[in-house]
Amino acid sequence: MILMQNKLILTYLYVLLVIGVSIPSVSMAEDYSFDLDEFEKKSFSWGGYAELKLNHNRIGQNRTFELLGFYANPRTDLDRLTSTVQLDGNYNKGMIDFNWLLQASAQKDQVDTEQQLDIFSAYASIKPAPAVTFDLGKKTFKWGKGYAWNPVSFIDRPKDPNNPEEALEGYIGAGVDLIKSSPGTLQTLALTGVFLPAYKNINDDFGELNHINFAAKLYLLYRDTDIDFILFTGNSRSTRYGVDFSRNLATNLEIHGEIAHTPKQTISVLNDSGTIVRDEIAATSYLLGLRYLTENDVTTILEFYHNDAGYSESEMDRFYQLVSDANAQYIATGDDSLFNQAATISKNGYARPQSGRNYLYAKITQKEPFDLLYFTPGVTAIFNLDDESYSIGPEAVYTGFTNWELRLRYSHINGSKFSEHREKLNESKLELRVRYYF
Repeated sequence: MILMQNKLILTYLYVLLVIGVSIPSVSMAEDYSFDLDEFEKKSFSWGGYAELKLNHNRIGQNRTFELLGFYANPRTDLDRLTSTVQLDGNYNKGMIDFNWLLQASAQKDQVDTEQQLDIFSAYASIKPAPAVTFDLGKKTFKWGKGYAWNPVSFIDRPKDPNNPEEALEGYIGAGVDLIKSSPGTLQTLALTGVFLPAYKNINDDFGELNHINFAAKLYLLYRDTDIDFILFTGNSRSTRYGVDFSRNLATNLEIHGEIAHTPKQTISVLNDSGTIVRDEIAATSYLLGLRYLTENDVTTILEFYHNDAGYSESEMDRFYQLVSDANAQYIATGDDSLFNQAATISKNGYARPQSGRNYLYAKITQKEPFDLLYFTPGVTAIFNLDDESYSIGPEAVYTGFTNWELRLRYSHINGSKFSEHREKLNESKLELRVRYYF
């Protein structure tokens, strides 16, 4: 991530937006044509989108993260405007493919302003033979079969379950893919190996620095079932093992699962005395899900996710109580030292999304109900099964204008006191996103 000065980043956004909007769209009224050249791989291709997003956040009063963020200057709402331009492309020269994905964004609300330019990926793929590919550069690997979570995605950044299809920033590394196909029950066999360095200015947020790590994935297409065996080892993060699978039980029903095991994982836990201690545990996380499509184009995705490295209800309660005590102290004396302590502790893991142990994810969408063309309504819900808190978000997407997408989403977040979703910053959020693809 490269932070840019205000004028420079706004210049990037303006220039890229003008380029995207100036590309002529294809009219549906044009005559149909067939050109064999269109099926040939182009040496250069590019695309992307320009986006404006407006969020209206209703701040939950006396919630843990509202108190942490605004104890000195309480507020009831927060409006945020975000502009984003994303560019992706590919350049092919013989056996070499160069791929890139760049994103520039600027956001402003009543509290802060931020601009950034991210290089999500920029890597070269070299294919000296049909069954061999070498990759060098910054890449997102997308390991795992889950939709909202990927326990076995050891060398990728975590997804946002509310927007799991959005692009993620990758890591810099070098890898090789070896593929073999054959008739029979084992139709495809592929081996992927990746070397991932962690040094200052090179993957410096991956883990402990000054190490080179290794990850491997063995893929099998066996009896029409996709199976991966995954290994990560290195000193930046602890060694871990994983398996995932995906299979179509019918043309409209797919099931998938993942399981990951880390023999030794260090977690930070708040003890009864209010201090952080580091425990070493053996952690297993797993996911089981399905995707089902009905005859009238209703798509349902369900996933159950368990994470041993998440916090129990009692461990979360200690943190929530600490913030409550900090607020009482601040009101009585004006002393915010306990708030500062709680803010530091939150960064050790309590503030991360889905910090608990057991979750259920559900997403239901229907394409063009009641013959409403280009209209797709849906709803996404995430439940913490331990404390019974939840977030639920109905949405509507309209794509009736060429290359344009409009999405309106409302999110309601709630639960009982000292439950995960009840203690989040937002009580609700209304989001309008306008995106133009070019």
